[in-house]
Amino acid sequence: MATRIRLQRHGHKNYAFYTIVIADARAPRDGKFIERIGTYNPNTNPATVDLKFDRALYWVNVGAQPTDTVRNILSHEGVYLKKHLAGGVKKGAFDEAEAEKRFEAWKKDKQNGLKAMAEKAAAEKKAVANARLEEEKKVNEAKAKALAEKKAAQEAAKAAEEAAKAAEEAAANPEEAPAEAPAAE
Repeated sequence: MATRIRLQRHGHKNYAFYTIVIADARAPRDGKFIERIGTYNPNTNPATVDLKFDRALYWVNVGAQPTDTVRNILSHEGVYLKKHLAGGVKKGAFDEAEAEKRFEAWKKDKQNGLKAMAEKAAAEKKAVANARLEEEKKVNEAKAKALAEKKAAQEAAKAAEEAAKAAEEAAANPEEAPAEAPAAE
């Protein structure tokens, strides 16, 4: 019986969620399966994979053929590297301890890379937020300056209007005008 490692679709429209299953090659995509070995959620950033590593390695070793997407998932999770290292141990190129050491080094390097990528994304997000904040501050300053100019213009117009009224009143009632003090000679 030819077995395949494939994705089985779940979730709702525009929000797919997959389980990674071992199925007969002739079975339909969402049909009967032999074993469920994990889940794959492409909706998160980065995509979330929950995999039974030992079972995936077992099925790859017994010849189950993965689909292209599942092959990429298994490769990113290190299943194919572990298989490759096991082949090196079998050939006598190195021992089991060296293979495990190499796999752990790869895993640590991958985790550091993912951590650096997450930090970079967070830094970019923060930089964008700071740039947006600075832009908003500039806009607010421009609005405040325009408002201050408008208020100053209104105050000047009001003062000019009051001065004009005072001048009109003084012209209309010349006897009420205060007497000027004689100039000292």
